[in-house]
Parts: sequence; structure tokens; C-alpha cells
Amino acid sequence: MDVREYIMKNLAKTTLLLFVAVAVFTACSKDDPTPEGPEASEYTKKVNKFIYEAMNDVYFWYDKLPDIDYNYETDSKAYFEKLLYTDDKWSYITDDVDALEASFEGTEKTYGWSLAFGRFSNTGNIFAIVEFVYPETPASAAGIERGDLIVMMNNADITDANYTDLLYSDNMNITLGVLTQEGIAHDTTLSLTSSVLTLNPVLTTNIVEHDGRKIGYIFYAQYIPDFNSALDNAFSNLVNLGATDLVVDLRYNPGGSIAAAQHLCSCIAPVNIVNENSILVTFKWNNKYQDYFIDRQIMSQVEVYFNNQVPVKMGLNNVYFLTGSGTASASELTITGLRAYMNEVITVGDTTYGKYTASITLKPEDYYSESYSEDISNWGLQPIVLRYANAAGVTDFKNGFAPDIPVEDDLFATFPLGDKNDPLFKAAIEDITGTPIVAMKSAPKVNFGYQIFDRGFSRFDDNKREMLIEQIERPE
Repeated sequence: MDVREYIMKNLAKTTLLLFVAVAVFTACSKDDPTPEGPEASEYTKKVNKFIYEAMNDVYFWYDKLPDIDYNYETDSKAYFEKLLYTDDKWSYITDDVDALEASFEGTEKTYGWSLAFGRFSNTGNIFAIVEFVYPETPASAAGIERGDLIVMMNNADITDANYTDLLYSDNMNITLGVLTQEGIAHDTTLSLTSSVLTLNPVLTTNIVEHDGRKIGYIFYAQYIPDFNSALDNAFSNLVNLGATDLVVDLRYNPGGSIAAAQHLCSCIAPVNIVNENSILVTFKWNNKYQDYFIDRQIMSQVEVYFNNQVPVKMGLNNVYFLTGSGTASASELTITGLRAYMNEVITVGDTTYGKYTASITLKPEDYYSESYSEDISNWGLQPIVLRYANAAGVTDFKNGFAPDIPVEDDLFATFPLGDKNDPLFKAAIEDITGTPIVAMKSAPKVNFGYQIFDRGFSRFDDNKREMLIEQIERPE
């Protein structure tokens, strides 16, 4: 059985991850190299062979692979990078595939906070500010809340070299900052130790009554199918409370599973669309795989449908999504997928990330016998394998989706998620009702300049901007 046939026979067990590539499809211009230097070790050759054979099989641009003799490539990760198509910025290789897959399921070592990282304009000093905190985590136990400012780490300045330790380290001391009329003053110092946790991505649900409307709110942090029941509970609660409208907060949601995206869309879309199992998105693979699926009419490999078996169907014609630069992948699929069927899918906030392609997680055991693959089994690849489009053919949104209602997510002037005074949620409520919200309280204003340059939750942030496709039908 050849490699392609093996993958086809086992596609039902294979992890597919959708993630957007900001790609301009141009020809590869890499020159064919001449082997130089010593040969790679037998272990590295084995890894390199896996890399080449997997990429030559299912990579979207397999026909553009450069001719490189992997026997002389002594760094497997560098070799993988050499194989990538000119504008492919998103295919990925790891030597810790078990930890990566656990993170896609919501389990990882974490402090439990999502942070934005910024730089003060006057000093250049780096700070972190809390976007949100998961409950029952080290951060929440320490009393950390949305909008808290972190100005020092382990009694030293936060720098370009160490700021990601706030996400990746095992333990640390942090010093919080407090706004004063003069600027930022140092406040409390806290000690935290990270833990391995499984995190429910449905953090907050709420109903806001305004001008005769009952507006439901759901904050959703990541698309994880094991927590589809949490989505069901959230939607059931909103329906039982008489919600007339819906706002889904995806401003920090990097993506995740297509099964979870399919579930969320099916809970929201018009009932007739869901009941008819209409097409949510379509896939385009490389020509080998696309022809294989089409010729055999294996449409489950090229079309994703709404799921008429979801327990709660709100059956809406209009929905609002709160968005930001962290809104990616499955979040964007949700937005574009619903736009093909609903009267209005309104985005509020900032422009989304822009991801519309897909990757498949491949491991050595997908290609080789256990005895051959055992000593390199910790390696894994995520090559781009397809692009997706909604039912109206919308794809290649490399610049993301610009907001219908632009609103700044000012983390120095935060309110709790789901609070009607939160600027993004407030703007959605006012657009739904046509009636302004009279603020009962105001947030402090900063008197200094700053720039946000990065954000994150864990060391697998880049990979979470992907979409896991599960229960793929096995071709016969």
C-alpha cells in the first residue's frame, strides 16, 4: 500500500487543522541545491524522509517542492522551512506533537490568563495587560482580573527577551501597576505557579435588557468540540431567559475545531438552513486529493454542512460578533459561513486576523509501521492542505474582515466581559436597539502613549489559529 493510499484509508483518524495563510499564489523560485558538507545522522535522515514524503503527498503546493537531498540536511526543522512554498507563512513542524495536540483539546500548562503586550511610548518599557482570566486557575486564585497591568516580572523589567515568560514559564513573581495622575505606580507583588489545566472556553453568558430587547451575550475563547455541551447550556440559558438578540464575543478567539464551529453556527442560523443540513463551507485540496474525492463523490471531504442535530436552535436572522486582531480561523469561518444565509452578520470592534486555509496534523505513524516510526514518533507536521470558502464562494480574505462598527478595545479602560458598559458590547446593544446606553460609570483614562505589539495565552498560540476537523469519512 503506498503512502497516499494509506492516508486515504486512515483519513477518519487524521487530525485536520484549518488555519489561514496570508498567501499570494506565486511560483516558487528556490534553486535546486547541491549537497554540501557532512551527511545527516541516521535519525535525522529518518525524520527528513518523513517530512519529504508527507509534504510530497498532501501539501497544497506539493508540485512546487524544491529538489533538496534530505540526506545532507542536518537540521530537520530548517529542512522543513526550505520546502515551504514562497508565501506559505503558516505550515508548521514540531518535535512535541503530544503537547500540541493536548493544547487543541484545551489542556495545557498555563497561568490561566490571556495577555496583551505593549510598550510605553515615552520610555520604551514593556508591560502586559490582562485581556481575560479563566476561572479556577492560578491567575484567578491570585485575584488577577481583566484590565490588570503587569509592569515587572521576578523583580526586574519586562523585556523583549523575556516577556513571553509570562506565558511559558513554570513560576514567577509579578508586580502589578496602578494608574495615577502622574502615570503608572508599582503596586502589589504576587507569586504564581502554572498548572496543567483543561479549560472551558465558554467563560461568560449574560442577558442585558435594553429598550424592550433581551440581548444575549456569550464570551467564547476557543473552538473545542469537547465543550460543545457548554455551548448548548449557554444557548439553552439564553433561550429560557427569552433572549431576542445575540452577541457572541470572539475578540480574543484564535480558532480551533471545525466541529465546534459547525456546532456554534448551527445553534445560531435560521432553522430551515440548519434542518436542511445546508453547506457551511467548501474545501479545495491539492489536485491529487481533490480529484480523488470528487471522482468518488466523497462529498464529506469537500463540503461541511450545518448540523440539524444540535439540541438548541435559536433560528436567528441577525447576529452580532465582537471582533479584534485576535479573531482568527474558526472564528472567521463562523462569520463568513453565516453571512451566506443570514440577513445581517454584524461585526463590532477591529479587523480580524485573516485565515482561510487548512492544515492536517501528520505524524510518522500515519505513514510508516510502528517499528519504523517509534523513535521519531514525537515529530509532527501541519502542512497547508486546502483553502475553504463559504457557500457564496467567499475566500482569500487575507486582510481579514473589517468591522461593520469600528470600536477600540481599550484595555486601560476595561469593564467585565458581558457588562453593558464594555465599549464593544455597548456599541452592539445600541445598534440593535437604536437607543444609547447612558453610562452609569466611567473607566479611567490614561495620560500617556503606548502601543500593543503582541498578545497571547500559551506557547501554542500560533497553532491555535487553526481549525481541527474531526470524524472525517474514510474513503473506500
